[in-house]
Amino acid sequence: MNRPRVQLVVTGDDFGYCPRRDQGIVEAFLAGALTGVSLLVNGASADTAAQLARRHRIPAGLHANLSEGRPVNPNLGSEASLIGPGGFFLGKMGFRKALAEGRVEMPQVREELLAQFSRFQDLLGHAPAHVDGHQHVHVLPGVRQVFAEVLREHGVRYTRVPVEPGLRSCEWLEPQLRTFALAVEEDARAAKEAFQELGLRDGLNEGSSRFPPGVVPSPEGAGCRPSHLQGMGRRGPKSENGRHLCAPGRGFWSPAALPPTSPQYLAQSCLCFWTCLLPRPKVA
Repeated sequence: MNRPRVQLVVTGDDFGYCPRRDQGIVEAFLAGALTGVSLLVNGASADTAAQLARRHRIPAGLHANLSEGRPVNPNLGSEASLIGPGGFFLGKMGFRKALAEGRVEMPQVREELLAQFSRFQDLLGHAPAHVDGHQHVHVLPGVRQVFAEVLREHGVRYTRVPVEPGLRSCEWLEPQLRTFALAVEEDARAAKEAFQELGLRDGLNEGSSRFPPGVVPSPEGAGCRPSHLQGMGRRGPKSENGRHLCAPGRGFWSPAALPPTSPQYLAQSCLCFWTCLLPRPKVA
């Protein structure tokens, strides 16, 4: 039986987070390990990352962020529901706690997303090809509806739905991380229906993914994060970001199967990335 032709899309998230991460992402793209990036427009190095994307003609989407760093919307003051001490977002778990307690005002979410779309346009001169969510905020209840509506208004058809095949069989996950990952998956399943109703696609049919030997799924977007960074933290610069996410065998690419100099190993050391399958355009 003939199978439909598809192309593999491998997207590097957090582009613009910090120069070191950006360097790894660009080198992975130039080596052919990545097909595009998701730009964090409020990141510490967003301006230079955008320059790199233009220079190397890297396809770029928006990495919508409601949990880390400072907001893009200048009208979100210290009293805004999205903002915590020092003018920073509430953090990955802080945002979720505020949302669960009904303290997040959705009009502010919408305005911040619109500001990030505008910032993306200013930086790159075009609309994003896709939009996904930093720390999976885009699949959270309430947020997902606003997120999908904003994408539809801007003509964006593709997002990411973080349902990872095989996640429940990952026995190596630490209990706290496993709890978070399963909660993300539950939110993602609920978001998928809302996204489809508004015409959004995630590009990957659940259950169709098959990982090659030496490759395992990861709850952080089929990828991993660096252990030493200089980036934007919840309250300011930070130097570390969760060593358990870049430990051997815990990322999408297993170091045991790859030499340290390979672009795939470099990608594991420097970025978080996600994959999907899209129909391959027919060649006349």
